[in-house]
Amino acid sequence: MINISQPYIDENEIKAVENVLKSGQLAQGEKVKYFEEEFSKYLGVKYSVATSSGTTALQMALLANGIGKGDEVITTGFTFVATINSILSVGAKPVLVDINTITNNIDVTKIEKHITKNTKAIMPVHLYGLSCDMSVIEKISKKYNLMIIEDACQSLGAEFENKKVGSFGAGCFSFYPTKNITTGEGGMVCTDNENLYEKLLLIRNHGMGKSRYDYIALGYNFRMTELQAAIGISQLEKLDLMLGLRIKNARIYDRALSKYVEIPFSNEKYFHAYNQYTIRTDHENRDKLQDFLDSKNIQTVVYYPNPVSHFDHVRDNSIIDSELLNSDLNSKNVLSLPVHPKLTVDDLDFVISSINEFFNE
Repeated sequence: MINISQPYIDENEIKAVENVLKSGQLAQGEKVKYFEEEFSKYLGVKYSVATSSGTTALQMALLANGIGKGDEVITTGFTFVATINSILSVGAKPVLVDINTITNNIDVTKIEKHITKNTKAIMPVHLYGLSCDMSVIEKISKKYNLMIIEDACQSLGAEFENKKVGSFGAGCFSFYPTKNITTGEGGMVCTDNENLYEKLLLIRNHGMGKSRYDYIALGYNFRMTELQAAIGISQLEKLDLMLGLRIKNARIYDRALSKYVEIPFSNEKYFHAYNQYTIRTDHENRDKLQDFLDSKNIQTVVYYPNPVSHFDHVRDNSIIDSELLNSDLNSKNVLSLPVHPKLTVDDLDFVISSINEFFNE
């Protein structure tokens, strides 16, 4: 089976975990701190706060920005449900805006018409490894004095106009095993704002101040373990290698598949991190192609078969653009192929030859 994703784990991660286990320091400690420091250097930000998942990273960013009941957060109608759940979890109301069918990201031309007196933030989702158009989003945020909370969970390493995603506002990342680096589970919130950073630290650790058992605010247990951080440090050291392999694989696909399907969008403004290599074709072909590749033991995934607006808890608690037509369309037409760095030349050749066979039979 050629899997849709596979973590790039080697002896370095195994040794790092072994060293932590032998140390006896398993909960948050110096490894977490070092991981945060190195992550900040990579991203080009002042502060990073490690947390238990990408979802809790989003929750922390919302809470630290004071977003809660009665507030509205503008985001995309085409994303993983965690984006919306994080907004709902703090008592705020998601405002779902349609996407651009080519990029799969929020249609920036539709954002302004959804801004109200209750709007407090824009949460762009950099889907599949491709940045949103952050130049437009930044202009809108400044015009209306809105916070930017980036859901960059799928896009570590991606850039817009030579600036890394996650560094435009409060940047949130996931380290789930399918992501560009993994810690098993885990996440990170990044910022240049010192006040926001201090609030994030409180929220992550039960609202505890500088001394133990001194609680000065409402907080939670959103901490990362030393074991996770040890893996993350090793993963971060080879991120550029892994990104290079993803891009190499994507370029091979681009050349071979563009005559059959719509390949992922990218241009000189965008550095695509290819967390997923997501093609588009018509719905009937998409489903038949997926079944055909499955018969060849090639795993593909539809991210996402149902736009989030289809779920009851989202529909009942959100403001939804009445015309999420592109979100609905892409849910029927997208298909993600294996692009991870563990693919071999033979794997890539087999995927391509199988798609050739499908379209030429």
